[in-house]
Amino acid sequence: MRKWRWHLMALAGLLAVALVAVFVIGGDQQQQPEPGLRPPENAPRVLVAMGDSTISGEGAGDYEPGTNGEKGDWCHRSRNASIHKTGMADIAMTISLACSGASSAQVGLGEAKQYTEPSQAGRLAVVARQQRVVAVVVAVGANDDPSFANSLNSCVEAWFDSGKPSCGQGVGREWQRRIDAMTPKVTRVLQDIKKVMTGAGYQDSDYQLVLQSYAAPVAPNVLDDLQDLSGCPFRTEDLEWVRDKAVPTLTAGLRKAAQDGGARFLDLSRAGIGREACSQRDASKEWFRRLSVQWTDLRAQERANHALQESFHPNAAGYEQVGKCVGEFLNIAARAASCLAGPDGDLHAAPTVGS
Repeated sequence: MRKWRWHLMALAGLLAVALVAVFVIGGDQQQQPEPGLRPPENAPRVLVAMGDSTISGEGAGDYEPGTNGEKGDWCHRSRNASIHKTGMADIAMTISLACSGASSAQVGLGEAKQYTEPSQAGRLAVVARQQRVVAVVVAVGANDDPSFANSLNSCVEAWFDSGKPSCGQGVGREWQRRIDAMTPKVTRVLQDIKKVMTGAGYQDSDYQLVLQSYAAPVAPNVLDDLQDLSGCPFRTEDLEWVRDKAVPTLTAGLRKAAQDGGARFLDLSRAGIGREACSQRDASKEWFRRLSVQWTDLRAQERANHALQESFHPNAAGYEQVGKCVGEFLNIAARAASCLAGPDGDLHAAPTVGS
């Protein structure tokens, strides 16, 4: 019994470290276009993804070589990521610059790095001059002041220790303050992207800039026999807080950032309803990973802290659904929309009234 308890506590500690690594999802350089510079006319039309784990494809496997721990790069850019699943026939190529755990500082202009990789906006400048970028889709903010990974970790710790207050009671008291501090940082990222595109000769009308929000990976509909280490070790009250308070408040902050930064907004907050982790008897019908351990990573010290990195992220099916919704959104004129399940069970872009 003591040995088993030790293993449980060791797994709890590993989960604490790894959840931080899961998400841990500016600059003043003014980009001046060269006189007469225009977007490449005879280059392939491309979509570009920028941001953190929820757009890099964390949890979907099939990661691009060099992003699965090689030389310290854990960006986990998956070939199953949503940017590669839009189904847009007139697009020749999809390019992901996203990195698991990226904060706004690494996505925008500046010197910040994430897992050895430099500014995503800086790399966008190269892409925009070589390819014809028609849209930039961004997911960022959760790894800034909200520290969503640490917040989820607080929920897991509360499940392990009944003497601890719920994460909703703890983190929840300052959640709005965190979101308010995050919002201008995300706006700055969007402004940096626009600076880069302007510097490459693009007018605002030459491309679309989209900020997407985050879906709730867990909800109170967890099956009773999965509300533990076999799937989703969260208290019910904390599952309610994540779905009903944390994610909606985060979404509101990102919506404001999109408005202030001149971007279109795609609301994913309700995209996973009924398909969250541990919501189905058959895990293949869910769109999010449950608590997932890469046991082979535990054999090497340099990989051990990343063994749980895929937990509570969309799986390949989830990214495919989000990708379809993104593709629909890019093909309509509404400034804002929500990804919602339709009668066919798939996600569709539902325009926001008044947008």
